[in-house]
Amino acid sequence: MSLLVQIREKARKLQKTIVLPEGQDQRIIEAAAEIVKQGLAKPVVIGDAERIKRVAGDLGLSMDGVEILELEKTGHLDEYATEFAKLRAKKGMTFEQAKDTMLKAPVFYAAMMVRKGVADGVVSGAAAPTAQVIRAGLQIIGTRPGIKTVSSVFVMELTERQDTYGEILLFGDCSVIPEPTSEQLADTCESAVETAKNLLGMDGKVALLSFSTKGSASHPSIDVVKEAGKLLRDRKVTFAFDDELQADAALVKSVAEKKCPSSKVAGHANILIFPNLAAGNIAYKLVQRLAGANAYGPLLQGLAHPINDLSRGCSAPDIVDTVALTAVQSTTNK
Repeated sequence: MSLLVQIREKARKLQKTIVLPEGQDQRIIEAAAEIVKQGLAKPVVIGDAERIKRVAGDLGLSMDGVEILELEKTGHLDEYATEFAKLRAKKGMTFEQAKDTMLKAPVFYAAMMVRKGVADGVVSGAAAPTAQVIRAGLQIIGTRPGIKTVSSVFVMELTERQDTYGEILLFGDCSVIPEPTSEQLADTCESAVETAKNLLGMDGKVALLSFSTKGSASHPSIDVVKEAGKLLRDRKVTFAFDDELQADAALVKSVAEKKCPSSKVAGHANILIFPNLAAGNIAYKLVQRLAGANAYGPLLQGLAHPINDLSRGCSAPDIVDTVALTAVQSTTNK
């Protein structure tokens, strides 16, 4: 059974409320109708109700089961803007500014719905930039206790050589932090282990990757990775991890036995933490394109409740899949 089939089955049982704040986008309308058709979640679409229904009608789609919110007609806009302004008071935000932000960028209103317990998660980014989606999450939802960093992972479902590398690998961070500090790398590791456990029921074995394995080279970038490992040891994390591993040492048992025979992770890592965004982004795309792996994500992690970002080039089926993943994430991101 494929990963997505399993995720959809879990989502159907949960029936979570997921907000799609970009109702002006036809792909969102198509996705919302499909989500209801498949019974994956209770979608809430923010946008002009008349236009959404007209577009749906032109496409031959039913909006039955889809809640449509027009912000100025909800009765909660002033309440949410007041709370948003309080959250950002130290930054000088006024009620008028908070209200204007929510009207211009409804992802902030959607995030407040999650904060207030009205919804379980948000999926945005079909039109909005990633930075805006992350800001909404940070400013309104905040990070999980003990974590300061919002990062991302791709869930890589392998279609070849599963007997060697397993069916699922997690790659992080591939879309958020260009040059992470040691603390950010350590936070990304902790969040990735939680994502693996909560979303996939998988025990994480984490490799902090570098172009060096246990002293085979020296460079300031290697020091950042090694310091991240030290931070994890200082935090006394309970998951298995090792730092300063090359990719082959992390994944291939025969290589691990030669390069780092005492490592408990080398040779069978299932979570790969890359030293920077360039390496992570390049790696997931190479594995996706050259090895035919299915890449699901990026899934944002580290927030107290799930808000996930879409590619602006996403399709309606991509949105449906992300909603299902977000619904399952929301069961334990509390």
